Amino acid sequence: MSDLGARYPSLQGRCVLLTGGASGIGAEMVRAFAGQGCHVAFLDIDHDAGVALMADVANTRFITCDVTDIAALRQTIARVADKHAIDILVNNAASDQRQVMDTVEPEDWRHALSVNLDHQFFATQEAARGMAERGSGCIIMMGSVSWMRGQPGLAPYTTAKAAINGLTRTMARELGASGIRVNCIVPGAIRTERQERLWHSPETNQRFLDDQALKFRLDASHVARMALFLASDEASGCTGGNFLVDAGLTLN
Repeated sequence: MSDLGARYPSLQGRCVLLTGGASGIGAEMVRAFAGQGCHVAFLDIDHDAGVALMADVANTRFITCDVTDIAALRQTIARVADKHAIDILVNNAASDQRQVMDTVEPEDWRHALSVNLDHQFFATQEAARGMAERGSGCIIMMGSVSWMRGQPGLAPYTTAKAAINGLTRTMARELGASGIRVNCIVPGAIRTERQERLWHSPETNQRFLDDQALKFRLDASHVARMALFLASDEASGCTGGNFLVDAGLTLN
């Protein structure tokens, strides 16, 4: 289990549903919430990684699910809710596949929005039903600083992530009367195994350090800490916000 220092008694026993939880930032959040005594259900398309994480972390349940299949996503969320009322939803699943503008075809564009944006709305829609009946709940969206920085080679991805900014605010307004809080975590340059494998180099590492106000590289634990806070009662007055975890990268 992950021990990130701070303890949030209000999270004890709560049910968390997290998408894209088998690796990277998602896996760290699975460990972090389980470490707070939560019951954690997590979805991912990577069956082997999900099973391995479930075996390693107590109080977790893994379900294989392709979040781009909205019908399957809805059914899966309903199955989780039948067993445990969902208190916290973390819409983490994403793919930041690089592709230069001239090579993007309609199917590429549609897939990028499906995997990065569509499921965040439809998972929220499904999970919010039970939350509204109980008069409480917490939904955490996942954005990215890439759209704020005009990151090249990521047009479909940055479009989706920019849209999540507006979606978060609209959902916060729409669901607030039901006692549901909706916030968005906006990560910066987070070091994960995938990022290291595909795009890390001494030059890119130094460029991020030069651009950040804080001169250390962020990892998944920094995002998980913010998720714990936003999900806890300590953030009971927070909704509709975008919470940057970027070491000051967007100050440039």
